[in-house]
Amino acid sequence: MEVLIPAAFSVLFIIIGTLGGYFFGRARGRKDRIAVLSDQPQPVTSVVDRPKNDVQPPPVTAMVSQPKDEATMESIIPKRIKLFESIQAQQKAHIQSLPPESIKITLRDGQVMEGKKWITSPLEIAEEISKSLASKALIAEVSGTLWDMARPLERDCELKIFTFEDNKGRDTFWHSSAHILGQALEAKYGCKLCIGPCTTKEEGFYYDAYYGSLGLNDEHLKKIESEVEKAVKAKQCFERIEVSMEQALEIFSDNKFKIEIINELPIDKAITVYRCGNLVDLCRGPHIPNTSFVKAFRCLKASSAYWRGNKDRESLQRVYGISYPDKKLLQAYIKQQEEAKKYDHRLLGKSQELIFCHPYSPGSWFFTPNGARIYKKLMQFMENEYLERGYQEVITPNIFKMDLFEKSKHAGHYKQNMFLLEIEKEEYGLKPMNCPGHCEEFRHRPRSYRELPLRMAEFGVLHRNEASGALDGLTRVRRFVQDDAHIFCRESQLKDELKGVLDFIKYTYDIFGLSLDVELSTRPESYHGERATWDKAEAILTEALNEFGKPWQINEGDGAFYGPKIDFGVCNALKKKFQCATIQLDFQLPDYEQFDLHYNSEGKEGKRERPVMIHRAVFGSFERFFGILLEHYKGKWPFWLSPRQAIVCPVSEKSEAYALQVQERIRRAGYHIDVDTSDRSVSKKVREAQVAQYNYVLVVGEKEAKIDQVSLRARDTEDEDVTVMSIDDLLQFFKDEVEAFH
Repeated sequence: MEVLIPAAFSVLFIIIGTLGGYFFGRARGRKDRIAVLSDQPQPVTSVVDRPKNDVQPPPVTAMVSQPKDEATMESIIPKRIKLFESIQAQQKAHIQSLPPESIKITLRDGQVMEGKKWITSPLEIAEEISKSLASKALIAEVSGTLWDMARPLERDCELKIFTFEDNKGRDTFWHSSAHILGQALEAKYGCKLCIGPCTTKEEGFYYDAYYGSLGLNDEHLKKIESEVEKAVKAKQCFERIEVSMEQALEIFSDNKFKIEIINELPIDKAITVYRCGNLVDLCRGPHIPNTSFVKAFRCLKASSAYWRGNKDRESLQRVYGISYPDKKLLQAYIKQQEEAKKYDHRLLGKSQELIFCHPYSPGSWFFTPNGARIYKKLMQFMENEYLERGYQEVITPNIFKMDLFEKSKHAGHYKQNMFLLEIEKEEYGLKPMNCPGHCEEFRHRPRSYRELPLRMAEFGVLHRNEASGALDGLTRVRRFVQDDAHIFCRESQLKDELKGVLDFIKYTYDIFGLSLDVELSTRPESYHGERATWDKAEAILTEALNEFGKPWQINEGDGAFYGPKIDFGVCNALKKKFQCATIQLDFQLPDYEQFDLHYNSEGKEGKRERPVMIHRAVFGSFERFFGILLEHYKGKWPFWLSPRQAIVCPVSEKSEAYALQVQERIRRAGYHIDVDTSDRSVSKKVREAQVAQYNYVLVVGEKEAKIDQVSLRARDTEDEDVTVMSIDDLLQFFKDEVEAFH
């Protein structure tokens, strides 16, 4: 379920009491999420004050099952449908009364087609192009606005059509699947539906609902799937109307959760409502043409959640699902998920003694000596690149007065997710980001144009007060370190600086064998600054991406409040997607209303000019990147990054002294090497070393000791694949192994 606050209509017609405007919308791209909900798959942040209570979500399996209130639902659903159909009929009659003027429709390839205003739909255009496209088309984009395929066009426009292969089509497919899920939940269990978005950064969708004391288990999920199958077979169309706030309040008068959302919307804007079968839901849209497009559907799990992510609010249950237009895709997804479970970084991190988390500090991870070796090598890699690329490292405080975040405008966007404390009757906060501190670092003394570009980097420890339900291993934490940097430069230097950062990111991810999914995130609703400045910033990033040469997509409305950004999604070997690297272009923070940053320009007159600021991260957070790599390599770390590069296995007690000598010589050369001095047989030592993922096993006996050599076995080779070499040759081999990666 999603809510739309539409843009201005091209034609305004008011039908008293019913018509609050007809077709409209704003392009949201992959940001098409509920207006009061983050695009992340996490609990919703509260935006209104409500009376507190002590409701805690009990474990799902502990709840008692009870039947739905049949009488209540049997009266509620027909009432909603009757109101929907009444409004829909009047809106259709009004549309039919409008003159069908000719319009021009420009396709992606520049082809221009003729159509009729209020009659021709994107689906009809798709059918004219090809039957194959029409059979796969999920949604359209009309002059930048996402649009239902069956919704008539209103004016001359540019038309794009999306299928499941496109991000926008795929997100809409999963969003529509959430509505089908909601229909099944409401019909089967009489619950109060809350929100049902697609999980943007992952695959699939969920629906939160209030069930009272009903507790969902695996048996319930099977029944839900059966109910979904009925809706799919019925080939139910997704139908759309626009309503006034008063009409919306009447339609959803029985659902306090929907009422709360409605009451937060602007009173002068129309609201969109969709119907799918017996489900009438508050929603921004758009949606797929009908339910039959969903050929494969699976309920994944049910879990506890809070309304608005607030532990003092109602206890809900969240049902997660996945769907596809082809059963083979679902089978592949299930297989991939089973594979991913085996290599979950939390399991591998424990088995390899790299990381662990303790209840004393949820969301903040411990790194063991072996884990710290990897962490430090990642940091050393970045430090070496900083030296090569002209970055200067700084260190700023971890705690600031909240005045700093008020000045930077971050408080209005992040305060609810900050750790706050009072010191001597003043409010302080642990920093959730480095940029305000770097602005102060820049302005603490006069700056000259000769210092620009100034590339300021910091491995700053950051804290964000994530909801406990949103925490997810190393990929969603409360304490983390970013490879954060801010580039202060002249506007004339932007092109070269952006090119340099893009090259830096590509170089880094190529080394680790990670693919990149690139998106340009544009101006959000709650943006700061002038629109013209934003347009200029977006144009600059667009040019940089076009020159970068990699495919990229627009992610409408998902920019930072201070500027547009380029986000890099990373897909590891297990096909799991994460957002890591980012480039953000900022004309706002240096402004006089915030930090008033300036430098002395060239020339005798000493004119002061304002720098432009580039926020950038390459790894993102070290914690998340560590987790991604652990799963990507499936625990088999490359030699240069490995915490267990080699182990010496003496054949018997007689060769232990030589084994210790070998260890010392290799350790002094800068490599991590252990010795197995247990009384196990050498074959068992070798086997256990391979299971522990040592890159190389060095077997030494009396023969090797006499001629100062070792027998070298690689991690994944057969027992008979052994190379005998001197210690000097071994060290050169190790050196070559490291240099082969970077």
